[in-house]
Amino acid sequence: MTKQNQVAAPKQAMRKKFRGVVVSDKMEKTIVVKVERVKVHPKYHKRYTVSRKYKVHDEAGTCQLGDQVTFVECRPLSKDKRWRVLVNSR
Repeated sequence: MTKQNQVAAPKQAMRKKFRGVVVSDKMEKTIVVKVERVKVHPKYHKRYTVSRKYKVHDEAGTCQLGDQVTFVECRPLSKDKRWRVLVNSR
């Protein structure tokens, strides 16, 4: 079989996945999720938390303040929104 006859298998996109807590649900179809992670200082080896907020698309509007959600990367939906809700676990 030559290289011309081979069909390339479609690649599954590796999407980033995060888990965080909803800190705002005041927008329509959008929630703000805070993700915290632990980092270690390179020199002093002390652990500290770093947090970041993401705007996440919630089509159904089921997520509420304080919910634990899992969200994944998707195509750009607006200027700031590039994430969509996967799982909402209260």
